[in-house]
Formats: sequence, structure tokens, C-alpha cells
Amino acid sequence: MRRITKAGIQRRITSGRKKIGDAIAGRTIESGHTDLAASFNGFLSRNYGAHFVGFPSKWRVDHQPFEAPAPVGVHLHVYYVDLVAEICEQLRNIPVPFDLVVTNASGEELDEAPLRDSGAVNLRVLPVENHGRDIWPLVQVVNAGFLDPYDIVLKIHTKKSEWRESHGTLAGSGAEWKEGFYRDLLGSSENVIDIISTLHDNPQLGVVTSQGSIARADQWGGDEAIVAELLRRLQLGYDRRDLEFPSGSIYWVRGFVLQGLRSLMLDRQDFEEEAGQVDGTTAHAVERMIGMLSKEAGYSIVERQDLEVGYRYGAEELGRRLEAPAWRARCVTFYLPQFHPFDENDQWWGKGFTEWTNLTKAKPVYRGQNQPFLPGELGFYDLRLDEIRERQTEMARAHGINAFMYYYYWFSGKKLMEMPIERLVESDLDQPFCIMWANENWTRRWDGDTKNVLIAQEYEKVPADQFIDDVMPLLKDPRYFRVDGAAVVAIYRIAQIPNYSEVIETWRRRAREEGVGELHLMSVDVGANFDGLNQSYLEAGIQGALAFPPHNHPYVPLGHAGLGVSARFNGNIFSYAGMCDGGVARLATDLPETDFPGAMTGFDNTARRQWEPDVWYGANPYTFRRWMRACVEAVANRDEEHRVVIVNAWNEWAEGAVLEPTQRWGSTYLKALRSALI
Repeated sequence: MRRITKAGIQRRITSGRKKIGDAIAGRTIESGHTDLAASFNGFLSRNYGAHFVGFPSKWRVDHQPFEAPAPVGVHLHVYYVDLVAEICEQLRNIPVPFDLVVTNASGEELDEAPLRDSGAVNLRVLPVENHGRDIWPLVQVVNAGFLDPYDIVLKIHTKKSEWRESHGTLAGSGAEWKEGFYRDLLGSSENVIDIISTLHDNPQLGVVTSQGSIARADQWGGDEAIVAELLRRLQLGYDRRDLEFPSGSIYWVRGFVLQGLRSLMLDRQDFEEEAGQVDGTTAHAVERMIGMLSKEAGYSIVERQDLEVGYRYGAEELGRRLEAPAWRARCVTFYLPQFHPFDENDQWWGKGFTEWTNLTKAKPVYRGQNQPFLPGELGFYDLRLDEIRERQTEMARAHGINAFMYYYYWFSGKKLMEMPIERLVESDLDQPFCIMWANENWTRRWDGDTKNVLIAQEYEKVPADQFIDDVMPLLKDPRYFRVDGAAVVAIYRIAQIPNYSEVIETWRRRAREEGVGELHLMSVDVGANFDGLNQSYLEAGIQGALAFPPHNHPYVPLGHAGLGVSARFNGNIFSYAGMCDGGVARLATDLPETDFPGAMTGFDNTARRQWEPDVWYGANPYTFRRWMRACVEAVANRDEEHRVVIVNAWNEWAEGAVLEPTQRWGSTYLKALRSALI
């Protein structure tokens, strides 16, 4: 899409100017410790132009993730070999199918017999060096994708903690602490069923640890500076008073909390050499961040005795529910069909131009900005290739996406970028879809304005009534996304259409005559300054509005201090956290029953505007998950047909709104979405 003008921005800036900085009072975002192993400066230097891996490359050949994973994952880190047998005996209390991924830093070859007797469906033993305690091995397992299949994970390690007896503020010995973890988190099959049943039923619950193991702000120790450096990678601030984390690093946890660690791009150099440290290391900092990131994602952390257990499922039923989770909402994500050459682009921009051309030439406008923003697993794809749509469909389905909403470009009877959706209709690919008529001008500034127009919407030339006849073959497709049996059609700037009430009436009549049936017509929630209808859409025959952030959401300006903004920069930097918080607050109080709420993964159009972009600083998978979860909660009481949520977007690469895998984030945004939907 082409959107956001400076005038529009000025009209929508909120009254929250006193919050310029991080947009959240009391939060710290600055870092600057260059002497730390995990310093932000070191991170930027190591990763500039590099291809991130984050695990031993030989694992790709020697150790593949499981082909048929169980519904629950267990990561066991081994340093003390003498404790393996007792842990395996405890794992036998897990009554549902689980997989066991073991990292072995002992320097000894493990006896796999007790590991196999633990009851695990699949077992993988990965030799690792003794570096970064249990955390760097965990991160390698995450980076390699071994934990990707699991919505629920048990993290456990061989623990002695002999230092605890001499600690000034912590009670009990290391042995007593260890036994408490066994008792509270395993102990019996009934106990494990209670924990997993509650995680299954309560989407707000993120981490369950043992009694007395939640630590708070008095346990920062020497780790705060390291935490600040690591959070800067996610453009996240924090309030040091809010620290809450599961100390001891043994807990049941939502899979996404760990999967999301891939977004930190942690590598071996981020962890200090082993010297018996009990504090002040990257491993200790990440331990604290498990709690911080859980809360940022909208999850709670509880000790076992405080767990509010509801219904206890039988082991077989619980296993079935975990294998096939019920989606709590239907998710639709915007889809840009731009990634293929076509004649008009060749004429306007040069032969072979696609959005990838803009993407690769972008330069950072502030220190650490994720530019150029580059594709991951799918590469610089061409939508003329059917296998790309097949892989996108597979990814979308696995993470809870019900349909792609294709931007549809129709200019007075002329179609542009129609090839991908027409190829889809011609194929037998099981990809549900719908369309949004992106009825705005195309301009050289990618802003939909009336200046520098490449091709315009000329309603007087060809009446908008005819649009419905051009898209009729799409609407007749059995894969077309519907609500209450009616085909969903969204219009970007409905009020721009002359006599739109009469046009809508014509569309409905023609759809009935052609056998399509009823239409579920949606206005895009872009606000009045973008020709949106606001509350008048119902009177016009529109049945609701769908969210399209950043449109019609709070714009919270962000101060530039500490960001290293280029002197050439003449754009706008806003707070993603500020928009998320404003959006979440509005969802709790002001969502019409007719409307479909939504969140954006991010927004950064540097690739199109370079030194004059609009950038939302702070976009990351954890905050996105919190926003997306609020959207799901907002529709939770509706009937199933109307529990619909929107994501901007699947592949708006030049606007930084991307769900599909990227070099920077891996697949963590998809994992965040899945965790918000189950």
C-alpha cells in the first residue's frame, strides 16, 4: 500500500508529547557499555552484513529437528552427569507425549539408556562446550529451530547451586532448591497434568516455576547493564522496579517465550568465558529477561502453589488437545502481490523492478535500524513461481492464519498486479483468500496523494459499479473467505467513491444475480483524513471496519536522544510501544461489534523514502504478541464466525510490516502470532 502523508501525521499525533523518549514514563532505553561481551555496539559490529546462524553449522547435517514432533518439548541441559538419572526418573511423570532435546556440556559421553527410559517420544543429544551455563546451549537449540514445534516447553538442567548456602539473602541449600523444582514442576503425573492443563486453558499464563523461585527487583545483582544492552537489540525499554523472573532457570514455559529468543541474535561471543561466575554474566542477564520478555508479551509468571488450576484433563484427552489446538480467532493478514515484474513497473521504474529493488538499497537512518530489511527462508522470491505460494500457504496454516487478504489494484477498469491472485484461482492450492480494493492513486512518492501520479483512480471514466463484475470470478471461488456465508470484500478508501451508497447497492445486487450470494463489505479503518467513513459506514451499507494500523491509531512521537540519528534524517520516529499500548487500551473499551481489530508487526518505509521515512521504533515480536493477544481477547465473546482479527501484514517488505521469515527476526513473528491465537 501507499500511505501516510506528513499532514496526516500531524493531525494524528497524540497529546502525549510529555512522553517523548520511550513513550512510556519511567522506562530506560539507553545503553552504552562497550566493555560487555553482549554490548549493543559489539552486536552491531559483528552482524553488519553477516548472515546470522547462532548454532553449530554442522547440526544442519548431523542433527535435524524431529520429523514427527510430540506436542510438548523438554530441554535438558547436562553438566553434572550424576544427576541425569534422577531427572529422567522425574520426567517419567509427564503423562502426555513429549520430546527430549539434551545439550551435554559435561565433556563425557552420556549413557542414553536413562534418557530413552524417560518416556520421550523423540530424543536428540547435542554435544556442546561448557560456555554460557545452561543459557547459551538453550539459545543454540532455539536458534537451530529444535523448539519451534512446541507450544509448551519444560526447561530443566542438572542443578547443584552449592553457592546458595553462603548467599546473604536466599534461604536453603542448593540441594533443597533442586528438590523443590522436582516436587513442584514434576513430582507426579497429576501435578504435571494440572500444570499443562492450566497452560492449555489459560492463555495469559506464561511461566510456572517452583515455590519461592520468583525473584524481583532486589535481585538485579550485577546484571542490569547487560540486560539494557540486550533489550536495545529489540528496541525495548524497561522499568527496573518491575523486574520479575523465574530464578534457577527451571520452569514450564510457553514455547514462544523461548522461541522468541532467536530475535536477540545471540551468538557465542555474547557470553563470557567460564570462570565460575555466580552473577554479572550474559547467562544471568538472559535468565532475568525470561521474565521480562514474558511480561512484555502479555504473559504472567506464577509459582506452582499460586497456580489456579481449573479443569484437569485426562492424559489422553490432554494429549489430543495439545496436538490439535483450537484457534481462539480467525486470522486474516494483508498480502502484497508486488513481487514479480510487470509492464507498468518496467515503464515507471526500469525493467525488472519489483519491491525488492527498493528494499536492497535502503540505508539505516539511526544506529541499529534494521535496514536493509532482508528476506529469510523464502529469499527474494518471484510470485510467478507456484512453489512460493505453496510454501507461504504452508507457513500461514501452521501459525493460525485463515486467509490472505490480497491488495487488489483496479484503476477505472485496468488491473495491475493481478497475476498472483489469478494464478491462485487457476490452481488447486488450498489457500483461502479475499480481497481489499486498494482504490488510491499510485504516485512516485508511494503515498496515494494527488501529486506525481503514475496512475489515478478516475471514477468518472469507468464507474465503480463495474468493479464487482471484474472480481466476480474471485468471489465465486470456493476458497474465498466468508463471514456468515457472505464473501468478505474490503474497500480501502470507500468515501472517495462517488455515490458510494448506490455503488454498494449495485454490488450486492450483481453478486446475488451471479450466484455469489451475499457480500460482507468492510471499510478499512483509515480515518476521515484518508477518506474513511468512521461511524457513518453502517448507514452507507458497509457492515463493519477492519483495522489497518498505523492508520487511525495513536501516534506517539519518540525523542531522538541516544538513537544516533543521521544528520540527513528528515522523517518521523514514533513509538511502537506507544501505539501498542494505545491500541490495547482502546480495544478494552471501544470496539464496535461489527469491527475486526488488528495489529501491525511494525512500520518502517525507509526503503521507499530513505531520509524522509516514517519509522515506528520498538517493533519486536514480544510486543507484537501482546498487541495481537489483546485483539483476540477483544473478539473472544463473539460467535465463531465473527471472531476475526487482522494483521498488517504478511509481506509489506518496503514498509517493514512482515510476518513471513526475515534475516533479522527469523520466524519469531509467526511464532508470536500462533501463540496469540491459541
